[in-house]
Amino acid sequence: MPEEGVPLSPPSHLLTTPEIIYLSSLFVGQGVTKIRLTGGEPTIRRDILPLMHSIGELRRNGLKELCLTTNGITLFRKLDSMVEAGLTGVNLSLDTLDQFQFQIMTRRKGFEAVMKSIDRILEMNQLGAGIKLKVNCVVMRGVNEREILPFVEMGKAKDVEVRFIEYMPFDGNKWSKGKMLGYQEMLGIIREKYPGLRKVQDGKNETSKTFEVPGFAGRIGFITSMTENFCGSCNRLRITSDGNLKVCLFGNAEVSLRDLLRKENGGAPIDEEAWEAMKQVEMDRRQAIPGNTAELGHSVRERELLDVIGMAVQRKKEKHAGMGELENMKNRPMILIDERAPHTSIPARHSLRPFRLPSTVGTVPRTLPRGTIPLHLLPPHPHPSTLSIRTFSTSTPAHSLPPPNPPVPPPSQPSPSPTLPHLTPTSTIHIVSVANKPSTHRRATAAGHVRFRSPAPLPLVRNHLLRKGDVLAVARVAGLMAAKRAADIIPLAHSGLGVEGVRVGVWVVGPEGEADGSGASVQEAETGWEDEEAVRQQRSKGVGEYGGVRIVVEVECTGKTGVEMEALAGVVGAALSVVDMCKGVDRGVGIEGVRCVRKEGGRSGVWREEGWGGMGVGWNGVFEE
Repeated sequence: MPEEGVPLSPPSHLLTTPEIIYLSSLFVGQGVTKIRLTGGEPTIRRDILPLMHSIGELRRNGLKELCLTTNGITLFRKLDSMVEAGLTGVNLSLDTLDQFQFQIMTRRKGFEAVMKSIDRILEMNQLGAGIKLKVNCVVMRGVNEREILPFVEMGKAKDVEVRFIEYMPFDGNKWSKGKMLGYQEMLGIIREKYPGLRKVQDGKNETSKTFEVPGFAGRIGFITSMTENFCGSCNRLRITSDGNLKVCLFGNAEVSLRDLLRKENGGAPIDEEAWEAMKQVEMDRRQAIPGNTAELGHSVRERELLDVIGMAVQRKKEKHAGMGELENMKNRPMILIDERAPHTSIPARHSLRPFRLPSTVGTVPRTLPRGTIPLHLLPPHPHPSTLSIRTFSTSTPAHSLPPPNPPVPPPSQPSPSPTLPHLTPTSTIHIVSVANKPSTHRRATAAGHVRFRSPAPLPLVRNHLLRKGDVLAVARVAGLMAAKRAADIIPLAHSGLGVEGVRVGVWVVGPEGEADGSGASVQEAETGWEDEEAVRQQRSKGVGEYGGVRIVVEVECTGKTGVEMEALAGVVGAALSVVDMCKGVDRGVGIEGVRCVRKEGGRSGVWREEGWGGMGVGWNGVFEE
């Protein structure tokens, strides 16, 4: 915080709790799996705990990490509730380990409270909390470079990662090149005392270069924004507390999501009452449109927001400006969200255009669909992107993006309706509602086979000679388990269907189709199926040059939706167990031909794969969930 302080924003300029939760939900729905609350100082926000609990509920929608960046002064009082909300990581800003220097640098007491927060996190981790703790230290020449080694030694007995950050230029922080201590120089200081310091593997989209001292419990890292930028692997997006989107910390271009979000509320902040009223309007709208399957809130508002976010991401530069340019660039710090710039509003929906990718983007399609965030433009990662939300700041400029070039389609031309039932009209995935469907008896059958690529497995499986045990017995159990747990591994499958019966058939089949009942008589193995003739034919069909294992799974229930996914999951589960047990003697063993071959129930009647059981296709032409 500058010594002279900062002008505080009027509360009406800041995002409300419902607005933050809505935007968080919007990004998670587009594939963001990590959200970090930062600042300013997020822990002084009065509603920080209920806010975190609400965001934590998005774990059911795909959120995997909920993190916090804080100065740690009041953190220890709130940690227990935050962990209950789903807190997975804490970045704690601390530039000195000397309590007197701390008071000079921060112009306040609080060093003991910060250390208490660190100790509390480590204590909770010993009890299984699993909080990733990182201490961020900005190193400045002539100020705290002598504390590099004490910070390193902080990790000798404590499982903490200390990250040294190169001093970066922002408006008001009196940056100078002489005060900036580069990564290589810091590394040299550490290696003078700890020559065994070694590099460890960084995560794919980590912003830090990570090292370890042999024998230390913790690690150290370096954030090298100034001397070795990591723009090529950065997948972060930031939303300031006044609702502006920043795609780069060092970029001065921002666009207001707040104003677009509040348009339906007359530009006023959306509180709980207003949010409930807006949801009711959306519910009424949906009920007035026959066949509308959109989720609540997925309307024109969402499409406009996604278009604006998409254009901002598309225009993210390959790398930020160099040190000389940054030194002279006007770029407000995160604690200061006000340069008294004129406010720029978001263009109306009819002025938005499909955005196009630059020619350097390789194989990505040149034109993207409306209403989606192009996260593929960010560097790839198991977690598509990270969203940082600034929860405390000052007032609001909004630098508009340059107008896009492609021509705009007439407003009268609507986007084509999606043909997949799991997509809303805005191309957002959702679980199809079956609430209004009648419960009927439903049955589905799926089939597939495991193909051997060498002669070794067939006699071993047939004669139960594999060291891992009876392949077919294990496969049957795996098929039963997988069919019952389909909804746990298929994101959009309905759970709680009340499966009433699962039948798993697993047979060894040679190249010419000689089937092995594995202890059961042929008659027993082929009876009791809905399509006994089809099962008999499966047993008589050969598999490849070296034989294999044929699998059929039949699932039935009385419910509102079909059980095709349960049957398919059963086949795949059984097949995977066969592959697992045979891969030691046949590296090329593989799974082939998995498909649904028969389904019945609901308005669709009966459908069969052509030729299944010697019959043609029996289907009225509509698959129904």
